[in-house]
Amino acid sequence: MREKKRVVTETKPAQGESMRPATFLKMAEDPAQTPGVGRRVTRPDSLPQVLGKVKFIEDLAFAEMLYARVLRSAHPHARILRVDTSEAEAMPGVMATLTAKEIPVNSFGPHRQDQPILAGEKVRHMGDGVAAVAAVSEQAAADALGKIKVEYEPLPAVFDPLEALKENAPKVHEPGSNVYTRWRIEKGDVQKALAQAHLVVEERYTTQMVEHSYLEPHAAIALWDAGQRLTVWSTLGRIFLVRADLGRVLNMPLNKIRVVSTQVGGSFGGKNEITLEPILALLAKKTGKPVKGALTREEEFISTTKRHPFVMDYVSGVDQSGRILARKVRLVADGGAYASWTDTTLGKATILSSGPYKIENFLVESWAVYTNKTMTGAFRGFGAPQVCFAYESHMDSIARRLGKDPLEIRLLNAFEDGSLSTTGQVLQSVTVKETLVAAAERFGWKGGPR
Repeated sequence: MREKKRVVTETKPAQGESMRPATFLKMAEDPAQTPGVGRRVTRPDSLPQVLGKVKFIEDLAFAEMLYARVLRSAHPHARILRVDTSEAEAMPGVMATLTAKEIPVNSFGPHRQDQPILAGEKVRHMGDGVAAVAAVSEQAAADALGKIKVEYEPLPAVFDPLEALKENAPKVHEPGSNVYTRWRIEKGDVQKALAQAHLVVEERYTTQMVEHSYLEPHAAIALWDAGQRLTVWSTLGRIFLVRADLGRVLNMPLNKIRVVSTQVGGSFGGKNEITLEPILALLAKKTGKPVKGALTREEEFISTTKRHPFVMDYVSGVDQSGRILARKVRLVADGGAYASWTDTTLGKATILSSGPYKIENFLVESWAVYTNKTMTGAFRGFGAPQVCFAYESHMDSIARRLGKDPLEIRLLNAFEDGSLSTTGQVLQSVTVKETLVAAAERFGWKGGPR
């Protein structure tokens, strides 16, 4: 194979210019040397996928394999008084049950260790698992769930993130506050600039919880060998995080845990953290047999992470031309029952909440709160889609109230090369205006107020 040629260009920043990378590599402008640019490329796994030859976890099986199911909470918020699995254990085909008291370290989470593998003292949303069974068939495991008796003491619940902010709201993780992450970015003098504005626009935007809706549900298989080494096959893609979580929850050294990522049938951020894996591992150890488990579609909706719902308040002051003089933003993210990736999501949303616009006076404050709802977590965009919906809707409102073209308002305020972000970052290679103009031409934008 002929070696690809590269052209190396040395550049030095001019005096006073922000530092850029000194060396840029550019592929030689020879189509033969750039086979993937401007051409159709065939995915290497496309033919096996179409022919049905790719092995997903549903295609994997082992001798004497058992099947697991998890009993979910009957309440969004309640204390667990008693869990009785004796009738389930006596059923034909049931090989083992599992409750919270049998889990070595019953907590996990990517940022905060606030989520139990199985709830022991308290359930915080309807998706919490309280017990699990392993049986010789999926039907036998499902039937056994109906024989597990759980006594609850229902507790007041909170479902609205704004209500969760209040001091007298039910505490999801008592006695701590429902607020567990807060961000603030301030630049300039917002109040002074708002007072001087020709027009002040104040609006609230809300977004809803969104399910990833991947075709393949969460699933895994756990198997122990004679040397007490654990192998887990899982639909999760982040195998090293899975192994670290398993090591902590099972109180095992990592060199005794092997995680195999199977062909993943869709993720979009929703298969980032453990669900069934520790439960299957403990049931497999208890029975001495491989154990497989897969969530039902209903369980996917009630027990796995979703996109965060946001409540977003935007206040902007503009001059007569539509130039933004000041903007004040307040974000409240509904984290659901557990933190998951909310710290990261809220941070990104906070930083991006000003939009791709030059704003000299800016203030954003944001909070993440616990509620007794399905937990929210990683989803493509990590907080960016929510604030994008808000600030672009807000720009349309500003244009409409001024009687101006929405494109004109955006071009007037958009970032340019060398603009400063709200965090003080010098932006380079900015093409917002060029992109807006090109898109308007492509779509046949006629201009004028909307």
